[in-house]
Amino acid sequence: MKKYLIILAGAAAMAVSCHTRINDDLQARVDEYATVEVKSPLIDALSDKDRQVLNLLREAGKVMDGLFWKQTFGDKGEMDVIDDKAMKDFAMINYGPWDRLENNEPFVPGYGEKPLGANYYPADMTAEEWEAFDDPDKFSQYTVIRRDEDGKLKCVWYRDEYKEEIELVCRYLEEAAAITENAGLKNYLTKRVEAFRTDDYFESDMAWMDMKDSKIDVVIGPIENYDDKLHELKTSYECFILLKDEKRSQELEKYVSMLPELQKMLPCLPEYKTFVPGTSSDLNVYDAIYYAGDCNCGSKTIAINLPNDDRVQAAKGARRLQLHNSMDAKFGKILLPIGRLLIEPDQQKHLRSEAFFWNVTFHEVAHGLGVKETVNGKGSVDEAMGAEKTTWEEAKADILGLFMVCRLIDMDEIPLISKEDAITTFIAGLVRSVRFGAASSHGKANMMCYNYLKENGAFSRNKDGQYHIDFQQALKAIDSWSELIIRTQATGDADFAKKFSQEYATVSEALSADIANINAHNIPRDIKFDFVW
Repeated sequence: MKKYLIILAGAAAMAVSCHTRINDDLQARVDEYATVEVKSPLIDALSDKDRQVLNLLREAGKVMDGLFWKQTFGDKGEMDVIDDKAMKDFAMINYGPWDRLENNEPFVPGYGEKPLGANYYPADMTAEEWEAFDDPDKFSQYTVIRRDEDGKLKCVWYRDEYKEEIELVCRYLEEAAAITENAGLKNYLTKRVEAFRTDDYFESDMAWMDMKDSKIDVVIGPIENYDDKLHELKTSYECFILLKDEKRSQELEKYVSMLPELQKMLPCLPEYKTFVPGTSSDLNVYDAIYYAGDCNCGSKTIAINLPNDDRVQAAKGARRLQLHNSMDAKFGKILLPIGRLLIEPDQQKHLRSEAFFWNVTFHEVAHGLGVKETVNGKGSVDEAMGAEKTTWEEAKADILGLFMVCRLIDMDEIPLISKEDAITTFIAGLVRSVRFGAASSHGKANMMCYNYLKENGAFSRNKDGQYHIDFQQALKAIDSWSELIIRTQATGDADFAKKFSQEYATVSEALSADIANINAHNIPRDIKFDFVW
């Protein structure tokens, strides 16, 4: 971890004090995260054995939390000894001294810019060294790059780099597997233990796909690569503990069988939609009762689309998990107040929590649609898109999700909301997500979408400076933006993708004024959790 630490004479290295102005600013930034009590009435229906399993999973999650600190920053102890409460609180939210919603701006004295490769690579590794490093394991999601005793680069598997912590996690999961009475959960936990010890997650991902009837779910392991801004390769440890809402889940079952049909509806050339999504996919609703590691840093996840392994998706599809209690919290505390401030009064009636739910749900569905392999021999979309892959994948999911919601409303397959509800809530949601900043792939994707829709007439400002949405133009813009993204991915045009994102993933002067207005009204930027179970 490359850091610039000021050693203060006569004080511990990180016993940092600040001027009042800095303290006040940091306290305001802490307060931008609204505290949400994480609980669920679904816990009441669990057996004593189920509760034992939850407790063991939470212990495993705590280990994941510590591992993510190591990956993204290094020694958490350097933040633990900060003596200013606001600064320490903000460091805990961000898992380090960099503000994740302000382009990783450092806020702890003594620290410079966050290394693009976080702690997955040597901080002094050059691009030339990386290119010359002839080891195929360097591209693995589950290796860190270190230096050997001669100073040369080497690969170290996660199972070796984090051996002590991994063994502790495995013991917790083995004990949970021995206690649970659900066969699917038992099989998944057993295979996940093997995955942690081998860094081969395929079989455990397949087992997770087969886990259909468990009230308890857990997403645990090194999963997303958002934290690796250098090569977007290395995955970060995290843990969600979830309880299935069986009633709401049943209401979504029909959409799984519709996935191949939805793929054919996409507004693009036929050769860009030959991928056939699996129909073993799940589309279910959960209450989240614990977050740890990557999913708990900065902006909080409200829906999940996994596994990321294309082999699993081709064989069995994917599971889309909607985190209903977290979603409700973000809508009520953030999106609705933003919409009431920015959307013109006559259109505010279209700000609907149900629309937010469907938009988020089909955002996750959209990750499993589109194109997986380029049409011109450049390999997989991920390989061809390089450093742009995550931003463009999130942009695809955003707009294709809205496209599908609108189509399904036309087909009378989504009840209780209108296309106007979906579009209005989506546009207010873009502003919510733009506040995540350019350091976030989600934030960049939302900036591109916001600017594209505005440029193509989906919305404009009225005489009072509030947004007026032109719903007919919005529908045209949704189609054309969807087509552009799919075409860019299908052709693996990383050069165009980079140029486009540089131009469109920007905050205009007008949008900056909107964000300042939102901030002036003390609307939270995101949420933080108080786990009360």
